[in-house]
Amino acid sequence: MSEAEPSYGMKAVGITFNPSGDIGVALCKTMAARSIDQIDEIRRSSTSIEQKRLCSIAITQMQTAQMWAVKALTWKD
Repeated sequence: MSEAEPSYGMKAVGITFNPSGDIGVALCKTMAARSIDQIDEIRRSSTSIEQKRLCSIAITQMQTAQMWAVKALTWKD
């Protein structure tokens, strides 16, 4: 994979979408992308249908957690 091509995790969290340029948001998305990439690697290499399903659920939950974390990081009263 070239540097210009984002990983699956980067795409899954929308790594480039950070209109405010918030460093906390960037860090949160980077960490979530790495975790998603780790689980995606297991999913791609597995022959177990159940393990693949579990990986997909985990990825979805990581995306959800990342979105809520960004919401918390950018919350303004």
